[in-house]
Amino acid sequence: MSSIEVFSTPGEVLGSLAVYAPGPGTYAWGGNVVSSVVGLQRVVPPSPDAPDQRPIIEVSREKEQGAVPGPGAQVTAKIRKVQPRQAIADILCVGTRAVKEKFRGLVRQQDVRATEIDKVDMHLSFRPGDIIRAEVLSLGDARAYFLSTAKNELGVVSATSDAGAQMVPISWQEMQCPVTFQKEFRKVAKVV
Repeated sequence: MSSIEVFSTPGEVLGSLAVYAPGPGTYAWGGNVVSSVVGLQRVVPPSPDAPDQRPIIEVSREKEQGAVPGPGAQVTAKIRKVQPRQAIADILCVGTRAVKEKFRGLVRQQDVRATEIDKVDMHLSFRPGDIIRAEVLSLGDARAYFLSTAKNELGVVSATSDAGAQMVPISWQEMQCPVTFQKEFRKVAKVV
């Protein structure tokens, strides 16, 4: 038996309790099943061995809210492009939660490390494809969040060598290919 889907809003009466049992996203009130969220209403038939043989009405949110970066949050991002004064990244996770929307991040030259800021070379800190852990400084402009890797535990956490191997950190500023043993400069995140 197929289920029927209808759009519902909070407070909307979905049916009588005499006919339907309330499911997720609904509640019983005044002899009726009422929607508690905005989303798709579904009528699900009861299982054959269920003591209550009323069909179940449930409302599932139309779109679950993904994680959103905020100031002070730690994010995981993938470097897309490295320019002389900044690196552009796509934010993948906020903390341990994946983002559902696309968020852009910028690591400016002055936010790569805490000391010797004027000596930072962006091309020796990051490369396209690197996965970094960073802290959100601020919303920045309308196009991107400002990110920082200035703390010891922030920076490149995963990088791939030219040989296609997963690189191994050997210092706070170098990673090495385990296949070719070639060293490359990065702003390496300290393993916590």
